[in-house]
Amino acid sequence: MYYLIIKALLSGVIIAVASEVARRWPGVGALIVSLPLVSVLAMIWLWHDTGDAERLADHSAATFWFVLPSLPMFLAIPLMMRNGVGFWAALAAGCVLTIVLYTLMVLIAPKVGIRL
Repeated sequence: MYYLIIKALLSGVIIAVASEVARRWPGVGALIVSLPLVSVLAMIWLWHDTGDAERLADHSAATFWFVLPSLPMFLAIPLMMRNGVGFWAALAAGCVLTIVLYTLMVLIAPKVGIRL
């Protein structure tokens, strides 16, 4: 139980630090959140919990493929907001776009030999 609490607290601290830094320096905040800190932490936790190299390799490869459909959201949201779309609507549209792209990734990847 303590292990779960430590994992949650450490992950939460990273998010809190990134959001506080972004308030003062948006570019530095963006750099922090663009770092694969959550992915690295997840790999550390997975390795600690299982010690299974094949599972970790599968997780890391799948993470790569799932990052790709999330990237367009980071272009769509600022584009919409700069063209007069409100934050919540742009965020919702960006999330819908990402869900659609994730769905396509899940459907198409196995057909082209990508293991997720």
